[in-house]
Amino acid sequence: MELVYKNADISDAETLIAIYDSAFHDDYIRYGECPAYGRSKEDMEQSVRDLPKVIAYDQGIPVGVISYKAEGPGKYYIGCLGVIKEAQGRGIGTALMRYFMAEHPDWNVITLVTPEDNERNIRFYTERFGFDIVGEEDDGKVKVFWFRLKK
Repeated sequence: MELVYKNADISDAETLIAIYDSAFHDDYIRYGECPAYGRSKEDMEQSVRDLPKVIAYDQGIPVGVISYKAEGPGKYYIGCLGVIKEAQGRGIGTALMRYFMAEHPDWNVITLVTPEDNERNIRFYTERFGFDIVGEEDDGKVKVFWFRLKK
């Protein structure tokens, strides 16, 4: 697998919607809501303006996305890391995270949230990348853990 990465722009809104809807469908079913699922084209276009996104392509097929927000010198918040259902478990999420870190060598702290009952995500962030769980909160209907990775 040789991934190609592209910085998303608003013309990628429909592609991003397809990735998000595939990646987060199970969360939507599980929790009854998911902010990444079921977005309109206009919402996704605004999201692209607000949070930079990088799309990963495998043999020309969009398979994953990472979105982020710079929160100060060396500080980044990962808003979304999603891989289409058919491509999960193939290392695409890991590759996207590594790509992000390589493209932002100034990073000192990376934060993100994920549902506290999503064991797969928790293992991914803690075991594969060394994130620490630094807090929890009730995010509407879902309890989430806050993760932080320091250099």
